[in-house]
Amino acid sequence: MSIYSRVILHATSILCSHKGSLELSQLYRKVYQRFDIDDEHFLYILRRCSRFAMVRTKLGPEKGETGCTVVAKTSLCLCKNYAKENCFGCQDLHLCKYFVYGNCRYGKGRKECKFSHDIQSEHNFPILRDCTLHELHEEDLFLLLLQNDPALLPEVCSHYNKGSGMFGACTFKENCTKVHLCQHFVQDNCIFGTKCKRLHHVDEYSRRMLEERGLGSDLIDDLPYLYQNVYRLNAIAAESGAISEPASRSLELAEEKNEICLHFIRRNCRFQDQCKLVHFNLPYKWEVNEGDGWRDLRGMEEIERAFCDPKNAFGPGSKPVDFQTMTRSRYPVRRLSTVSSITKPSHYVLTTQWLWYYKGDHDNWIEYGKPDDKDRVTSVKSADLEEMFLKDSKVEVEVKKGNRKYYLSFEDMYQRNPKHNTKRKVRRRPYFISISEVENQVAQ
Repeated sequence: MSIYSRVILHATSILCSHKGSLELSQLYRKVYQRFDIDDEHFLYILRRCSRFAMVRTKLGPEKGETGCTVVAKTSLCLCKNYAKENCFGCQDLHLCKYFVYGNCRYGKGRKECKFSHDIQSEHNFPILRDCTLHELHEEDLFLLLLQNDPALLPEVCSHYNKGSGMFGACTFKENCTKVHLCQHFVQDNCIFGTKCKRLHHVDEYSRRMLEERGLGSDLIDDLPYLYQNVYRLNAIAAESGAISEPASRSLELAEEKNEICLHFIRRNCRFQDQCKLVHFNLPYKWEVNEGDGWRDLRGMEEIERAFCDPKNAFGPGSKPVDFQTMTRSRYPVRRLSTVSSITKPSHYVLTTQWLWYYKGDHDNWIEYGKPDDKDRVTSVKSADLEEMFLKDSKVEVEVKKGNRKYYLSFEDMYQRNPKHNTKRKVRRRPYFISISEVENQVAQ
């Protein structure tokens, strides 16, 4: 098996073990742990292989409005005629549907199921081999089938998402044979998050219906994420006209960000003027828009130095940058940067190392994972928070320090004590690197 085939198999397995999809940089990091492959070759594999679809998804505000998520896909499905016992020699899998659901009652009892539970059977193995899926673990294969075979999962109820009340406009209510889920959650654009009145998980009524249809408990728990992936794949199919050709857009999605090119800083960007990343000689760039487009701010190094210190809410000078509103006077300001350091292997230099701080008892700022004035340390470090933030900037993270428990909200940047209902400010700031340090690292 070639190196590319092994990378494809491993990447597919990673995606399936993460509910069918993963943010591009996270997938690359996990693949890189086993294979010494650079990001350009990895993108080439994703671009050329029909196993992967690249879709536009939300990222944190510091990373731009959208990012790129990789979804596992296949054209393989279960044979519809196999259950009717009138199929011979087709190119679809002959498997028990309830076996794929993880809940075939015959497979668990003494009575043998009359439909195959053998993915290595004489009929199935050659089909899996032709699709290069013969070495994929059984549970990974089943998840791949579930989010790609339209006949396997029940629909999301459209009437539930209309009207008001517990069941929306669904007249079947608790007896509905479709799943009650927030349509905007499925489409990855629900603005209400945890405060949404529509369900972002499978409730007891839908769970009962799904269990009666033979779906296993673990699969039911993962269904909301599978529906998201199904929607993503369908959206690509509708947009491109064919689900098997997402490659032309994949690299664009990965590069359509206000991100500074690491290769240019090191003087070795082979794309030159055609590069879709920003070419600048520093890993940060401060710009202001006073109505005539974005232009560089003067004193960029000093602005960056001030910004990196969490105690500063404003930059230096007579017309300081407001770091909270990202404005100068009444004009918008933006900070461009290289990718977050956690998205690249450790040998990559001049990535941006983001540090997370909370406000202490004496107006001081303490980095997460570092001891406070009483030698107490939080249960999470900056790198942990950065990874969680890039994965989902709307979640609340549980933080422990000593015997106390807190909740950190990425949305409002506060750490809350639920027992006393008190809050502390939280700030995310980069580690400062001077111009001379950049030059030294480039020269090495």
